[in-house]
Amino acid sequence: MLSYERKLKNKGYDLIIGVDEAGRGPLAGPVVAAAVWLKDFNFAHRIDDSKKLTPAKRKAAFSEIKSKSLYTIAAVNHIKIDQVNILQATILAMQKALAGLTKQLTVEELKRTFVLIDGNMRFKLDLPYQSIVGGDGKSLSIAAASILAKERRDQIMSAFHEIYPQYEFNKHKGYPTQLHRDILKTKGPIAIHRKSFLRCCQ
Repeated sequence: MLSYERKLKNKGYDLIIGVDEAGRGPLAGPVVAAAVWLKDFNFAHRIDDSKKLTPAKRKAAFSEIKSKSLYTIAAVNHIKIDQVNILQATILAMQKALAGLTKQLTVEELKRTFVLIDGNMRFKLDLPYQSIVGGDGKSLSIAAASILAKERRDQIMSAFHEIYPQYEFNKHKGYPTQLHRDILKTKGPIAIHRKSFLRCCQ
């Protein structure tokens, strides 16, 4: 999980930022992205692709990552997703998270910065970067970003559950599970549903 980081360190990049997102597939809620610079690569908790961790392990890793990094988390809501499509909304969330982090760095630090991005994303960036398909399982920095993004998105959806308990967002987090589809068929969509995603449930 550190091969990319080691190679970049050997090239003189001692500030490596991992970027990942959570929430491209759900029918409701935002897409969330995180950018994280790990100041310490030694962790007591497992850092891996967030989808491979149980909620309890993800929550524990979330707290430890925050304590050992500089990070920013950004969200793009369902309205923007419907306006621009999920790919563009994901890129926007990633750019917002990355901008929020890099603005905290000095000019000298930025000269030694390299960005690792999950997936095959391509977008304008003033920093050197590499997109890695399946990066959340190959790079510790990207894995950390995936955990921050996933945990924060789950927190957002749990908050929506308090507002709309009948939709049980605490269980499916907006993803198109059978439970969520059944609820949509009987109750219909609400404000936070992505209208462009609902063809599957009509």
